[in-house]
Amino acid sequence: MGADGGVIISSERTLGREELMDRAARAASGLLGSGGRAGGAVAILLRNDFAFLETVFAAGSIGAQAVPVNWHFKAAEINFILEDSGATHLIAHADLLRELDGRLPSGLEVLSVPTPPEVAAAYAIDAAECGPVPGVAEWAAFLERHPPLPREEQRKGGTMMYTSGTTGRPKGVRRQALDPRRHRLDAELRQLWFGNRPGMSTAIVGPMYHSVQLSYTTAAVQAPGRVLLVPRFDAEQLLAVIEAEHLTHLHLVPIMMSRLVKLPREVRERYDTSSLEFVVHGSAPCPPEVKGKLIDWLGPIVHEYYGTTEAGMVSRASSEEWRERPGTVGRAWPGREVRICDDEGRLLARGEPGEVYMSLGPMPDFTYQNADAERAEIERDGLVTSGDIGYLDEDGYLYLCDRKRDLVISGGVNIYPAEIEGVLAAHPAVLDSAVFAVPDDDYGERAMAAVQLREDADADPEELRQFLRARLAGFKVPRVIEIRDALPREPSGKIAKRRLRDPYWAHAGRMI
Repeated sequence: MGADGGVIISSERTLGREELMDRAARAASGLLGSGGRAGGAVAILLRNDFAFLETVFAAGSIGAQAVPVNWHFKAAEINFILEDSGATHLIAHADLLRELDGRLPSGLEVLSVPTPPEVAAAYAIDAAECGPVPGVAEWAAFLERHPPLPREEQRKGGTMMYTSGTTGRPKGVRRQALDPRRHRLDAELRQLWFGNRPGMSTAIVGPMYHSVQLSYTTAAVQAPGRVLLVPRFDAEQLLAVIEAEHLTHLHLVPIMMSRLVKLPREVRERYDTSSLEFVVHGSAPCPPEVKGKLIDWLGPIVHEYYGTTEAGMVSRASSEEWRERPGTVGRAWPGREVRICDDEGRLLARGEPGEVYMSLGPMPDFTYQNADAERAEIERDGLVTSGDIGYLDEDGYLYLCDRKRDLVISGGVNIYPAEIEGVLAAHPAVLDSAVFAVPDDDYGERAMAAVQLREDADADPEELRQFLRARLAGFKVPRVIEIRDALPREPSGKIAKRRLRDPYWAHAGRMI
C-alpha cells in the first residue's frame, strides 16, 4: 500500500494515494492556467484509469465541476454534453479522441491520455490507436509542466453527472458548493453508506462515468483503501480477483449479480470468497431470486440502497431486513425523509402506492444545467421525485412498484425512451414510435420499440436498428423492434405505453 495506506492498482500499474493527490494538485494548477475556473466544468471521456480520478480531484480543487461522459456515446451525444456543460477542458483516452476525429466544440482545451494496455486488451483496441494523438497535448506532460496547487489555495468543487427524463435530452445535475463542514459530513456519510473502513480492499468493476460508481470509488480511495481498477466485468474473473486479492468490499449492479449466481456451482465453489465483508448494490431493480441466491452464497453481507443522481442515497436495506421484508429497498437513512403522494400532492396512507418524494437531507441543493424550470417541476414542499411509484409499510420500509416516467434501467444504465423516439422520428418511413421497458433475465430491463410506419412506406426492424446505431450509443438501441399497424392511444391522443408494456410484465409475474 501507499505510505498513507491507500493505493490504486490497474493491472501492473500502481499509484499511491499521496502520489494521486500530488498529480491532482498539479493538474489543478494546469487547469487554472489554461482557462479552468471555479464554477466551470472539466469533461472526462475516459474508461476506468488513474487519470479519471486525477481529473475528478483536480477539478474539485479549483471549485469546478468534473463532468464524466459515457464513452459509449456517439460524437453528437458527446458534443451536446460538452456544449451544455460549458466545459473548458476535455481529458480523453487516445483511442476515443481518434473516434471523434476532431469533431469537438471550438475553444475546448483537449488533453490526451494514452489508452492503457489492460484497457486495450479488454476492449480489443488496436495498439496503434492508443498512443499520442497528433496535435493534442498529452496529460502526463501537462502535469509535469505545472507545480502542485498549494493546499491553502484549493477549493471544494464536485461532479456534474448528466441524467435525463421525459424530454429525452440529458440534463446536468449541478449542485451548490459545499462549505468545509458539510464537505466533511458528506465524506463521512459516504463511508457509512458503502460500509467502508481504513485498509479495505475493493475492485471497481463498473464504469466510473456512472454517478454511484464514481462516488463509491472516490470514497474507497479516501477511506483510505486498496482499490483495483478492473477494465471490464467478467463474472469468473471477479471471483478470481476476490480470492487472489482478498477483497473485503464490492459495489455491484443487478446484472453483475445475475451473472455471478448463474455461474455453474462447480465454478463458484472453485474460488474462496470468504474475505468479503460488505457487498452493496443498487442502480436498478434486482430480481428477488437473484438477490436471494447471492445472499445464500455469500452470506448476510449483501446490502441494497435506493437513491437517485439528484437526491443521492436515500435508503438502505441489510440482508436481514430484506429477508424479513422481501422486495424492500430499506428505510430512509437518518436525516432523510420519504413521502408517498398522489398526483395532487396529498400524503398517502401506509401501504398505498403513490409517487415517491424524498428530502435532500445533508445533500446540497441542485439545479439542472440550463434547465431551472425542469428542476422546479420535480419538487413538492421541499422534497424531490424521480418519478418512481412506491409505498411505505407500517414500519416505514420503502417498496418500489412502478415508474411514473418512461425511464428504462438496463444493467444499471439509464436509457431514455424519448431520446430513441426522437431519432426514430427522423427516419422517413416512421410515422410514430413508442419505446418502453420489458423484462430481461440478465439486465433486469431492456428497451423495446413498437413502430408505426407511414402509409405506403416500408422498413424492416433491422433497417431501423441500423439507423439508430448510426446515431446513438449501441446500448440504447432496442434489441426488439416490432412494426405495428397502429399504436394504442389515450383519449388525449398520447400513445398508451402501459397497454404496450403491461403484457410483457404480466407474463414475467410483476408490473412496473
